[in-house]
Amino acid sequence: MNGLDTRTAVLLLAGAGGTYIAFLHPAVGAALLVGLAVVGLLHTLLR
Repeated sequence: MNGLDTRTAVLLLAGAGGTYIAFLHPAVGAALLVGLAVVGLLHTLLR
């Protein structure tokens, strides 16, 4: 792809899908946010 690799495209699509689900179902959105925070923290700490 022109300047946009596959990983970036997949991450953008996953983010858009997660945002859409969180908008429709706020409880799922809260769980998604907590999970994302934990994964981000672990990624930072284990780097």
